[in-house]
Amino acid sequence: MAKNKGLTFVEKKKRIKKSHIVGLISFLFAAAITVFLAFVLVYTFGIRTNVIGVSMEPELRNGQEVLIDRLIYQLIPPKKGDVIVFLPNGNPNSHFYLKRVVAIPGEAVQIIGGYLYVDGVIAEAFDKMEDAGIAANEIRLRNNEFFVLGDNRNNSEDSRSGNIGVVSREVITGKAWLKLPFADTPMGFIE
Repeated sequence: MAKNKGLTFVEKKKRIKKSHIVGLISFLFAAAITVFLAFVLVYTFGIRTNVIGVSMEPELRNGQEVLIDRLIYQLIPPKKGDVIVFLPNGNPNSHFYLKRVVAIPGEAVQIIGGYLYVDGVIAEAFDKMEDAGIAANEIRLRNNEFFVLGDNRNNSEDSRSGNIGVVSREVITGKAWLKLPFADTPMGFIE
């Protein structure tokens, strides 16, 4: 018998290699572990809350759900621009407030002519505030004290209000870091 030498037009069956199966199983296992760890981390170090009121519009809307990172402020202090979550005066019967940090410990805050001044310099270009509240007089922030305002300045109960005042680090629950989809607002990180 002569062996067939030359071209053949018979298609060989493709075989699944053992290494491909092992790779696929490894990928699925790693994905499952990642999802599990993310779930555990969010529910261990984070919490979810709803925005109440219009004080943080347009960034956050009334009723929108927000995820809070409870761990970050155990490691580093809040900084200007952070949206913090706190219970006013540490009152556990209150709902969470979400406000933006505009001044940090050691700084002097005052609202003059409807505009925020930090250490004597105009700090931002938001709309003119109708009510300076307790910030009509200069407030010097002590250690672990923060001055917070809502982004919707004229519709916000914040550090200008006598019943809230400056926010101490002890009453801060965490940092708002992710807004969940709501109406016409997509899911995204909080700026």
